[in-house]
Amino acid sequence: MSGNNLVIEVKDIHKTYDLGDIKVKALKGISLEIENGDFVSIMGASGSGKSTFMNIIGCLDKPTSGEYYLDNNQVSSMESDELAEIRNIKIGFVFQSFNLLARTTAIENVELPMIYNNTDSKKRSELANEAILKVGLDGREHHFPSQLSGGQQQRVAIARAIVNNPSIILADEPTGNLDSQTSMEIMEIFKDLNRQGKTIIMITHEQDIAGYAQRVVTFKDGYITEDKRQTSQN
Repeated sequence: MSGNNLVIEVKDIHKTYDLGDIKVKALKGISLEIENGDFVSIMGASGSGKSTFMNIIGCLDKPTSGEYYLDNNQVSSMESDELAEIRNIKIGFVFQSFNLLARTTAIENVELPMIYNNTDSKKRSELANEAILKVGLDGREHHFPSQLSGGQQQRVAIARAIVNNPSIILADEPTGNLDSQTSMEIMEIFKDLNRQGKTIIMITHEQDIAGYAQRVVTFKDGYITEDKRQTSQN
């Protein structure tokens, strides 16, 4: 692979958690390269290490040992405030549980990441409206999460993830709380974002959802057991 096209490179990453007297080895020497514009599904049973891996590449956690390069910058040794800045600029997060603020309208939820980086209110409103349009939620921007279906809430969460125009989207079981029809609609949004050049890394335990990706990486017991390219089936 050409080094300059790599957006994520992890080298021999280990992660050990100390639980009292017990040491739990969540990752046991993971090495992986992800190119700019890739769409990767990460699969594996509960406890396989996939969520730990996602937290490390999302700059939410640090490896115990090993190196992590994001856009050729070594982030594994950065301080917390530097990591927070990278998360805000380069990475958008989408979670299974949507993580929306209940007393805040859809558009205000989408504006949140821009408040952290001090975008002025006029620009915030403009960019949030654009993001809401992109996910097909126009007309619902002033609804509260309780007034939206699960699929609509996940669209708000995706709009929030893309509003700062990050190059990478990390999605952790993004369809886990949705019915199959809504799941397909949400995955079409991810496919569109990928076509627009976003690198997408998605945890899923559902084979048909993994089928939307170009590449499936399987974790087991803290190791990568399979890494295969596929023709997207959807």
